[in-house]
Amino acid sequence: MTQAVCILGVTGSIGQSTLKVLEQHPDQYTVFAVSAYSRLDELLEICKKYHPKIVVVPNEKAFELQQRFNQENLKQIEILTDEAGLITIAEHVDVDIVMAAIVGAAGLLPTLAAVKAGKRVLLANKESLVMSGDIMMQAAKQNNALLLPVDSEHNAIFQSLPHNYLNTERTGQPQLGVSQILLTASGGPFLNHSLEQLKDVTPQQACKHPNWSMGQKISVDSATLMNKGLELIEACHLFSISEHFVTVVVHPQSIIHSMVQYVDGSTLAQMGNPDMCTPIAHALAWPKRLATHVPALNLFETAQLNFQSPDLVKFPALDLARQAMRAGGLAPTILNAANEIAVAAFLQQRIRFTQIAEVVENTLQTVQNAKAENIDIILQTDMIARQIAEKYIVGIGG
Repeated sequence: MTQAVCILGVTGSIGQSTLKVLEQHPDQYTVFAVSAYSRLDELLEICKKYHPKIVVVPNEKAFELQQRFNQENLKQIEILTDEAGLITIAEHVDVDIVMAAIVGAAGLLPTLAAVKAGKRVLLANKESLVMSGDIMMQAAKQNNALLLPVDSEHNAIFQSLPHNYLNTERTGQPQLGVSQILLTASGGPFLNHSLEQLKDVTPQQACKHPNWSMGQKISVDSATLMNKGLELIEACHLFSISEHFVTVVVHPQSIIHSMVQYVDGSTLAQMGNPDMCTPIAHALAWPKRLATHVPALNLFETAQLNFQSPDLVKFPALDLARQAMRAGGLAPTILNAANEIAVAAFLQQRIRFTQIAEVVENTLQTVQNAKAENIDIILQTDMIARQIAEKYIVGIGG
């Protein structure tokens, strides 16, 4: 029997990599539903090739898409719209696996819906877990959902942990002989820039990652190291471990994707070429393995592996994320909302690269923290933090 897959964010880099893996195993997986935000040309080609049953797009794109479906004889594909449509396909009774790859806070509610429906959820949308970590993890446990990490770092940690680690008691303390997690970071395109040089970098430069092919937002996050900060928060929730047990290690080659240290002195690392098809295939098939087109690592060509501590003066966003995780409550939601607004402003050339962290810090100091009791409070705080961040950007001339 084949398993039906729903891909939230099918035209993004993770969505495209997911399709690459699926098309290698047509006897095991079918594409049941997909969503896209704006790239209708790419979405149309995907629909012609994979024939999903349902497609979700923003309401303002629905009429155009229907017209194009009519022209291509794809009338049988149902079109749903907006957040309600995303939730519908995420929790659909005929869906077995949900790839949660929508970028940013927009992925929160559909990801949570998939978890509450007890799906196998492949988590690439780290922001949803950053915003609602305790709620998301509790929902997964209550509904027997399998929440598997797709971020290369968290997938590497998952592969390096004991097989039953996710079933251990959630205490915040390392379990089963684990002493700490080593979360690797490439350092991004500006690793060797001076603080003065960082003030003048352009969006084009920030989006040119040395190792990975990613979307604009995550590329900028990688350049500021905020991506690593968000991943630190994600790791704490996924593996129920306090932030002081997570050490960030800059590893420019992106060959070791992360490591786990044990009390006996062992350090287990997951290594591989930097290609997202590997962690996607792992999460799709776990506990089994799927073949992919990704070539095995050639250790003879991998001449050198370097490691260094992150520079928190040049890249303060990482420390802001750690502080937010330490503060708990709504602080990670505030952090994420402010960062999304700041990154968008930088991409629009309204603020400098170095002002992204400045906007986030100001918002964290301005918006009151409280307990993240429910999704409504989280979403309300997210909206307030975005307004405060935007107001600050306008105030500094952005």
